[in-house]
Amino acid sequence: MISAQGPAGEDTDVTIDVDARELHRRHAPSPSAFTLVHTHCRIVWDIPAGLLVAGAAPQADAGLVRTGALLHDIGVYRLYDDAGQLDHAQYLRHGVLGHELLAADGLPETVCRFASCHTGVGLTRDDITRGDLPLPPGDYVARTVEERLVMYADKFHSKSHPPSFVTADAYRGYVRRFGADKAARFDELTAEFGVPDLATLAARHGMTVRGG
Repeated sequence: MISAQGPAGEDTDVTIDVDARELHRRHAPSPSAFTLVHTHCRIVWDIPAGLLVAGAAPQADAGLVRTGALLHDIGVYRLYDDAGQLDHAQYLRHGVLGHELLAADGLPETVCRFASCHTGVGLTRDDITRGDLPLPPGDYVARTVEERLVMYADKFHSKSHPPSFVTADAYRGYVRRFGADKAARFDELTAEFGVPDLATLAARHGMTVRGG
């Protein structure tokens, strides 16, 4: 079973990968949904893996980052209907749905929070109230370095059709629509962790880079 803590050695990494893949397969409503979401989660681990090797966040627990990245988007599966269509109108809920799903599977809060606290650059109670967002009132904000790193990495890859990588400038322009404070928060994360090598990642995964 997935562990929430502990150093990440080769054997530990394999165990995390296998357990996460099994959770994805169990909850995915279709093979296509599994491929889309699981591939995204794998990429969201590849991004911080490179940043950690480059020296970012030396205090971070790499095993926990790996676990959080591999499971952060699992709530997307609960937004597919019986016809295999994704409910885009309710997509904002995928984080809290993922938190509920992981908790029901017995995962600890330290893992569940990666699902509920990765949307955008964090959603506050005030954001939810002012935007009349379809979420239970609360603060869904990454607090630990591991949570921040997964949330940040998620911004650089989109499950669009076809999936693609997203440059820092492109995401900054997108998130600025929700307020200058959101763009400033993204800049803080960029300063904290650095910018990933998207060209290498895109080549590795056979995808394009959007926005540059």
